[in-house]
Amino acid sequence: MKELVDKLKAEGLTEQQALKAIEIIKNFTKDKFPFFAGAVDKLFDKYGTKAEEDFMP
Repeated sequence: MKELVDKLKAEGLTEQQALKAIEIIKNFTKDKFPFFAGAVDKLFDKYGTKAEEDFMP
């Protein structure tokens, strides 16, 4: 999926914007296809907030 982030960055988005766009797409997909929510979560899992970046345990 790094390839997707790189493509979005090549189109002019910052890394933060690219990650936000991916999060929006993930949530949209889960809303439209709730029966695939678990698979969508696993697919996009690595784009969420990393535990080491989160100040709250």
